[in-house]
Amino acid sequence: MTGFRIAESDLAHCRHLLAGGSKTFHAASMLLPRWIAAPAAALYAFCRVADDEIDLSQSKQAAMERLVARLDAAYAGDPQDDPVDRAFAAVVHHFGIPRTLPGALLEGLAWDAVGRRYEDMPALEAYATRVAGTVGAMMTLLMGVRDTDAIARACDLGLGMQLTNIARDIGEDAREGRLFLPLSWLRAEGIAPEEFLAAPRFTPAIGRLTARLLAEADMHYARAGAGIALLPRDCRAGIGAARVIYAEIGREVARNGFDSISRRAVVPGWRKAVLLARAAGALVGRRHGAGEPPCAAASYLVDAVAASPRPRGLIPRGWGSRLVWALEVMDQIDREGDRRLFNVSTVNVD
Repeated sequence: MTGFRIAESDLAHCRHLLAGGSKTFHAASMLLPRWIAAPAAALYAFCRVADDEIDLSQSKQAAMERLVARLDAAYAGDPQDDPVDRAFAAVVHHFGIPRTLPGALLEGLAWDAVGRRYEDMPALEAYATRVAGTVGAMMTLLMGVRDTDAIARACDLGLGMQLTNIARDIGEDAREGRLFLPLSWLRAEGIAPEEFLAAPRFTPAIGRLTARLLAEADMHYARAGAGIALLPRDCRAGIGAARVIYAEIGREVARNGFDSISRRAVVPGWRKAVLLARAAGALVGRRHGAGEPPCAAASYLVDAVAASPRPRGLIPRGWGSRLVWALEVMDQIDREGDRRLFNVSTVNVD
């Protein structure tokens, strides 16, 4: 991360904001290498602040307008006078995160806050892409990887995780008046949404819908698995662990007879330990299927990354990315005829 700097006081504020209240970030920080910890803390802190801003505000529209203004200021290089904004601005500029990605996240959070419902799976995937696929894509950029296949597979992982969350929390969400199951699926099973929300209970029909949703999640996990080998070697085990542990939540729902109304699936600690050990296999990884087209809902995020320039001075991680970077540099040398542009003794590719 040559040249990357966040003020220590701003970074400490971000970490304090996440301490004890973000299990997702805590797990990621334990599984990913130390060099990604600082930018990840800044990224997750902004996501956390955005979520709270929209969720706790009386006026969702006003909250969204405030967040868009903060996002605009960060991308203009003049962040608002807030530790999270300053740290986030440093991250998006250094790692070249296109504005489309955090902008989509804000949009998804706004959909969530107003209780938006989704007609079919493509509509639900559009929501999951915004609230989870965006985070996967941004984390991949923090790893120094901009390969479009890797971004597409990171979106798949986020999609799988979000669909698993929805399947696990059907009962909990319903008791709070939230409904994420596709409306067309409910109609096909003869379930009236308002009646279900008024008295949520498990039925064979709900079980079939839960199984169907988990099958969709598994499809995304399978696609995501092919992208792990595209990541830096020291990141693969952590991402592989997240994939297998979240998929195991779905397996636990299945063991419960697909009943997530009267009980909540919990993966025991001993089983997580086994899965973490198994995730070490992701250090080798498989590439077959990595080049599959992105999910239709996520294609615009992949396109946004592809269209954004690689930040100057940011050296990609991973052998394949470094090779492309080296070829680009050599091409620039040949075209400009100035070998002073490249001093081998000053470059640290790792």
